[in-house]
Parts: sequence; C-alpha cells; structure tokens
Amino acid sequence: MNDAHWHLVVNHFPIIGTFFGLGILVVGLLLKNNSVKNTAFVLFIVAAIFGFLSITTGEGAEEMVEDFPGIGKAIIHEHEEVAEKLALVLYALALTSVFGIYTNLKNKTKANLVSYIALGIALIAVYFAQQTGTTGGEIRHTEIRNDSAVSPIGNTDASVEKETDKD
Repeated sequence: MNDAHWHLVVNHFPIIGTFFGLGILVVGLLLKNNSVKNTAFVLFIVAAIFGFLSITTGEGAEEMVEDFPGIGKAIIHEHEEVAEKLALVLYALALTSVFGIYTNLKNKTKANLVSYIALGIALIAVYFAQQTGTTGGEIRHTEIRNDSAVSPIGNTDASVEKETDKD
C-alpha cells in the first residue's frame, strides 16, 4: 500500500470520531455520567492519534495526486492548511481528554469544568473536521466543488452543449 492508500484508510476517523465523541460527551454531560464522558474522551484521544497519522500520510498522498488532471496544488494546499488546524485542535482536545479522564477517575472537583472545556474544544474541532472533510473530498470529487460547472473533469463539449440547450 502506498501513502495515498494509507491516507484514505486513516483520514476518516479524525472526522467521524470527533463528531461521535461530541455527541457522546453531550449525552454524558446531560446524564452527568462520568463513564459516558470518559468514552467520549477516549474517542477524542483516538481521533487525535488518527489525525497525526493522517497528517503524516498526507504529504505522500499529495505527491501522488497533485499533478493529476483537474487537481492542482492550490486545492491540495487549502486542504492541507485546514487539516493542520484540525490536527492542532485535536491535539489540544486529546490533552484535555487525558486530563478529563484523570479528573473523573479521581473525582476531582474540577472534573465538570474540564468536561465543559473539552466540549468547547470539541465544537471547534467539529468545525475544522467538517472543513477538512469537505476540502479533502473536493480534491477527487469535483462534483462537490463550488466551481464544478467550470471543472475540466466531466465537462466535455457535449455536456456543455446539453446544458446550453436546456436554457
């Protein structure tokens, strides 16, 4: 397997794990259940680990696809920039989660505060996760790009003529 394949294998969990972790954390806060909150914290830690793996395989994946038709360095660079921001937020969330597990297990008075701090960081992570997923998808899925009407892939003269005839 090459870096592009590894990148595709690992890059979905930071996004999905963050979304699920956020939902589980909210349920844990509503139920005031430390076990549920700790489950969310573990998901956040695993998401950060997979975020690190995604970043490390991303460079190799970039080298493989940057010269493909319809894919340019600019769109990959945009994805890379957002992904790096997500990774930093996930690292902060993972550290907060480790502290959250510790405070929950030791029944510290600040455990609830740590959970709410994690909630705030998780909300920021979800925003960057959505942006990372979208910009990553746009690399190979030209149909989801805002400029898909002028994308060189799939716009043959015949398809442009058909759309012109509809008007």
